[in-house]
Amino acid sequence: MASAFSHAIAAVAIGKISRAARWPGDLDKVDLKFWLIAIFCAVSPDFDAIGFWLGVPYDSVWGHRGITHSLFFAGLLSYVMVHFFYSEEKVFSRRWLILFLFFFAVTASHGILDAMTDGGRGVAFFAPFNNARYFFPFRPIRVSPISITRFFSGRGWEVLKSEFVWVWIPSFILMAVAPLIKKLRTT
Repeated sequence: MASAFSHAIAAVAIGKISRAARWPGDLDKVDLKFWLIAIFCAVSPDFDAIGFWLGVPYDSVWGHRGITHSLFFAGLLSYVMVHFFYSEEKVFSRRWLILFLFFFAVTASHGILDAMTDGGRGVAFFAPFNNARYFFPFRPIRVSPISITRFFSGRGWEVLKSEFVWVWIPSFILMAVAPLIKKLRTT
């Protein structure tokens, strides 16, 4: 898996270029709730790691990189987040759809980043309908240790170095060009 830090950075970058991060009448104002939900959605698929301590087999649909890394889960979590935290938005209205798609994208970005790591057993993108695990052909990101103590070691440092190159730098570039993208959209 990629580290929680990189999943959060990716969520912020996606948010910076997203229409979801814009309030009607005030293009620069986004509340803390929006960013906290975005980061939660981006890191929450790894809550399945608790299964290691509960004896859930890795290859199970409920195992690590199983259903919580799927597109189905991304859709379900997105719906729940918009339903509970943006209940004032009319279902299927333009704003509701933009928020839903944004939270879907940041949740799905978790599995995408994990499928770019050099370890593990792949990502079950299509669970619960198909538990086959997938990687992308391009896998430059070092897999992060699941244990916190092992993360704060030499191996964790190697992970952060690879994530800096393959996640953080592209994310910072997106964040830097986000104002230009928004300006182009309004012209």
